[in-house]
Amino acid sequence: MFEIVKNTKIDFIGKKYITVLVSGTFILLSIIAIVQISTGKANLGIDFVGGTTIQVRFDKAVSLQNVRSALDQGGQQDVELQDIPAENKVLIKTKKTDADLNTVAEGITTALRQHLSGNDFTVDATTAIGPKVGSRLRRDAAMAIIMAAIGILIYIAFRFHFQFGIGATLATFHDVLAVLAIFYIMGKEINLIVVSALLTIAGYSLTDTVVVYDRIRENLRVRVKEPVKNVINVSLNEVLSRTIITSITTFLAASALFFLGGEVIHDFAFAIMMGIIIGTYSSIFVASPVLLLWKAKRPFAKK
Repeated sequence: MFEIVKNTKIDFIGKKYITVLVSGTFILLSIIAIVQISTGKANLGIDFVGGTTIQVRFDKAVSLQNVRSALDQGGQQDVELQDIPAENKVLIKTKKTDADLNTVAEGITTALRQHLSGNDFTVDATTAIGPKVGSRLRRDAAMAIIMAAIGILIYIAFRFHFQFGIGATLATFHDVLAVLAIFYIMGKEINLIVVSALLTIAGYSLTDTVVVYDRIRENLRVRVKEPVKNVINVSLNEVLSRTIITSITTFLAASALFFLGGEVIHDFAFAIMMGIIIGTYSSIFVASPVLLLWKAKRPFAKK
């Protein structure tokens, strides 16, 4: 009921050439990122390239910040930490696969003993993640994203029309690839947490696109004498306020995770924030123009 903007008459479809340039740039960068990821040259996490995992049990509660600081001082910078506060445990992951398993574990425990005094600990388990496992996880992650996109195509085609399904699927792929490109450009680590964020972005993008498509379908039924381009523009202007409010609300929630959620969830929240911005953009400038490019039919006029 609350509207930020009212009675707008923006020609969204008329700006399609600018948006093609923007989206094309993202897609080109994402293709480069995918090639680098598939060859293992991107900044991939331990889940994808292999490494060593060490589970440490402390006598007293300890913060991840203190553990990270101790490891940094001991020369162990390239690590991932996961807290298990109920048992005073910390899971330490490192990408160092060129050294012996015992050597890696000894370097980490030495750094903790020297720079985290006053809290004794024991090593519960030390395991190695081989590169073959990482390669399989990369394939599984890619398959999960592809299956999600196929599911979106089938759902939208059944719920609306096939050309709507094509638009929603392209918009979803656009959002996922754009966020992946941003992570690659910034040199951020790409791991299973980021993959889960990409799947979350796909769901958010679909939700926003469905709202836009629902209004377009509704107007196609009643504005039977108007060109499809005009109907799409009118529909986008009608849902613009709702789209902005939804995006701001979810962006604020993701921002709270980013600034207050701690380092473990930092990349996940950042990916969601980027996905919200790009997903809002794609619902208006990618998903809707595809309806015109895909034969520009009026499938619901008779109803």
